[in-house]
Amino acid sequence: MAKTPTPHIGAQAGEIAKTVIMAGDPLRAKFMAERFLENPVLFNQVRGMLGYTGTYQGKPVSVMGHGMGIPSIGIYTYELFNFYDVDTIIRVGSAGALQEDLHVGDLVLAMGACTDSNYASQFELPGTYAPIADFSLLRGAAETCERLGYRYKVGNVFSSDIFYKEHSHNDKWMSMGVLAIEMEAPALYLNAARAGKRALTICTISDHIFTGEETTAEERQTTFTKMMDVAFSLI
Repeated sequence: MAKTPTPHIGAQAGEIAKTVIMAGDPLRAKFMAERFLENPVLFNQVRGMLGYTGTYQGKPVSVMGHGMGIPSIGIYTYELFNFYDVDTIIRVGSAGALQEDLHVGDLVLAMGACTDSNYASQFELPGTYAPIADFSLLRGAAETCERLGYRYKVGNVFSSDIFYKEHSHNDKWMSMGVLAIEMEAPALYLNAARAGKRALTICTISDHIFTGEETTAEERQTTFTKMMDVAFSLI
């Protein structure tokens, strides 16, 4: 374990739980701390990326923001896995639907993450690596969705490095059965694989790429609680 605090996380060793639930928006992390955690303690506010540790049903758990995009989540999850000895990271986030049978509010459990990012090139692998979720987490999340009656689908997401694209080719990803678009899962899965740790991405559909269904920023921040229920059930 390297010296802590790190350049991006102000916590001392031992202040972060073995399981961390992360969201892109640090205010969503604050919301989770207030809604789910018993006796939450703020461990990070460097660059406004809020992080809290508390307990959930008696078990230690941390929540933290990770920012937008693969480079940002790549930094935070690398430091958590490698410097703070975190074992499990579950990302809860929003995604844009690509398939007709997905609607605003549905959950997507990202079994795999296609991407146009070059993040994996650093590992100098002699081929194309397929970033995937931890199966035990994936199975547990699906079982929770079934038990609670939440609408969900399991499959591939597409994680883009670019939000505003000149040429999106979304129809091509749709034709390959990709469920939705988000921007972080591959870095999380790659960092977990390299560190020998566990990871899962759970997304709520916030908009539909083709039908125009959408939610507001406030709704995304405070009402996407089903994916949080699922994430905390895995603690």
